[in-house]
Amino acid sequence: MNDNHALPVLVQPASGMVLPDQLAQQAPDAVRELLAEAAAENTTRSYATALRYWAGWHAARYGVELVLPVSEAAVLQFVVDHVQRRSADGDLTWELPPAVDQALVTAGLKAKPGPWTLATVRHRVAVLSTAHRLKQVPNPCEQPAVRTVLSRAARAVVKRGERPRKKTAITLPELERMLATCDESLVGLRDRALLCFAFASGGRRRSEVAAADLRDLKRLGDQGYIYRLEHSKTQQAGVTANSTPDKPVLDRAALALEDWLEASGITDGAIFRRLWKDRVGPALSPAAVGEIVQRRARQAGLEGDFGGHSLRSGFVTEASRQGVSLPAIMQLTEHRAVSSVIGYFQSGGATDNPAARLLED
Repeated sequence: MNDNHALPVLVQPASGMVLPDQLAQQAPDAVRELLAEAAAENTTRSYATALRYWAGWHAARYGVELVLPVSEAAVLQFVVDHVQRRSADGDLTWELPPAVDQALVTAGLKAKPGPWTLATVRHRVAVLSTAHRLKQVPNPCEQPAVRTVLSRAARAVVKRGERPRKKTAITLPELERMLATCDESLVGLRDRALLCFAFASGGRRRSEVAAADLRDLKRLGDQGYIYRLEHSKTQQAGVTANSTPDKPVLDRAALALEDWLEASGITDGAIFRRLWKDRVGPALSPAAVGEIVQRRARQAGLEGDFGGHSLRSGFVTEASRQGVSLPAIMQLTEHRAVSSVIGYFQSGGATDNPAARLLED
């Protein structure tokens, strides 16, 4: 893996190389061809980013344009370029040359120099694999050598004691503190409604909150609302047998939503909008939803790594603590596998786990 002499020499030094301008348009065009019409916007964006990076990396590393099918050797090189490993002298190392790394950062294809997490590398390889399958060309990502390298990399990560980073769960106590930071201004009303809606309706993903539309909201008299979630990740995957699109927005969540809609004057379209002082703008982006969660957590003085998924994890954790059955939780979250929903449960410290006190009187 260390024999870089086997690689083609760069056409020009990476430090002075300008990556092709057409990459910015080339990747989204490819994604539109590769993905079905019903693909989620988040999925399309994620695939576009991944394929754009593959194209940029290939141009920077080999000096030639990426064309499918990609060679098995190139995929292996991609993996060792981005995944850390322990060298013979005990140091962590990776293979991406610093000049190429910096060229990718300068081109805006990489956020910062250095290796990636194994999860990111796996995602990039999975996207390339999908591209090969849909184009019906030989798939290097399915070759035993690639699978073995990724599998061994995963074992090495575990052996080093590294664990996947999870967003800190926002359970009821944390949510109450965040809601207390929301005043009666338009921004405060929006943020209170957004936090309550996302939590109460089953721990909605930030993309689902951003896509929430009034046409899917039904009033239930004094009880609150039913929100019909027509475009969840589960439904787009074609799995609908064990899920229902109807999600409840009741009690305090319904009151918060009602206050926001009345104050904003929204009568159709996106429920949660951007605000410019007292002017209501277009729909929030998924990233903006995550930023609202982070900002309110900071204002509440909460410690942890918070983001959009904190509400989803918090919903699962709080429901479990309150004794809600797993099928009832999964009906609202739309998780398809028990292992997935359990992965969202965060009991807190080891002594906070209710299963730790079975011998108590």
